[in-house]
Amino acid sequence: MLLGPTSHGIDSMISVALLRGINVGGNHQMPMADLTQWLLTAGFVSVSTYIQSGNVILEHAARVKVATIVRDAIVKNTGWEIPVLVRSSSELSRIVEANPYPGAEPSRLHVSFLDTAPDVASITAARSNNWEPEEYTVDGREVYLHLPEGMGRSVMVPKLILLKGATTRNWNTVLALTELVAR
Repeated sequence: MLLGPTSHGIDSMISVALLRGINVGGNHQMPMADLTQWLLTAGFVSVSTYIQSGNVILEHAARVKVATIVRDAIVKNTGWEIPVLVRSSSELSRIVEANPYPGAEPSRLHVSFLDTAPDVASITAARSNNWEPEEYTVDGREVYLHLPEGMGRSVMVPKLILLKGATTRNWNTVLALTELVAR
């Protein structure tokens, strides 16, 4: 059973569902108001979105399989198989605290979220290249990307195989989502 939106009880959690490829480049256009309604109908009590690129803050029972429910709701309403990655408020706080590039310009820092940590072979293959001035750090299921020339001009990102299946957010979005789930 889900708890009410203001209860934040012991059986309740707040997480962020990160949808990959939503409202980016003209693909998979999805009104956030529709998504919010679908997720309320699916059983989440409190649902809100942040910007139009598939960031959903939701309250749920502690043991609910959030990614599966969100994915199923999207398939039911659109027919699209959209990858969904979920991070809890404590995971987001840890990601912010672990930032290996604290002096980086926030618009030049990104975090790629993965479903599972990249395998050793992918990490080793990526390290065999010199991407300077671009750099990355793998930390579990996250890959921090420091891109001094920006994402759009990155040489590294399109070639970094360990990002396969990732969804990426800029640092300002990561900070905003962390603040929103901490409330």
